Order: sequence, then C-alpha cells, then structure tokens
Amino acid sequence: MNKLRTDTFVMGLILGILLPLIAFGLFYLIGLGLDSASGKEGVLKPQTLGLISIFTNLFTLRYYLIKLKFDRTGRGILMMTFILTLTYFGFFL
Repeated sequence: MNKLRTDTFVMGLILGILLPLIAFGLFYLIGLGLDSASGKEGVLKPQTLGLISIFTNLFTLRYYLIKLKFDRTGRGILMMTFILTLTYFGFFL
C-alpha cells in the first residue's frame, strides 16, 4: 500500500492507465449482468463504457492532488487522462 503513496510522474501514468482498465472490466461485467437480466443485448455500449472508465480517473486525480498534495503523480494521471480522452475521440468520432 505504501507503493501507492509515492510522488512520481511514472506512478501517475501507471495509475492513470490501470484504474480505467479495471473500471472498464467491472462495468463490462455489470453490463453483461444487465444484458441477461433485461433479455436485451448491448444495454451498455462499449463507447459508453469507455467514457465512464476514463471519467473514473477524475476521482483518483482529485485524491492525489487535493488530499495527498502529490503534484507529480497528479500530473501523470492528468496526462494519461488526456491521452485516453484523445484516443477515445479518435476512435469513436
């Protein structure tokens, strides 16, 4: 747990990519459950899941910048959020 409390740019990049991937996986499983419960396919579309997953970085960014005052880690998370957002809009627009 102490590894997560380091103020490095690389740590921010790692967190910025891992947390949206984990969130995407969780939301995908929730979507599968909703599909089977409703009897319809595609209740949560991949585009929606991707955008929600990128949005989860904002909570992590706020935690590292405001509560812990880790500017370098926050910058890494912010940079990865921008990269993921540009990639999202590049694929889906």
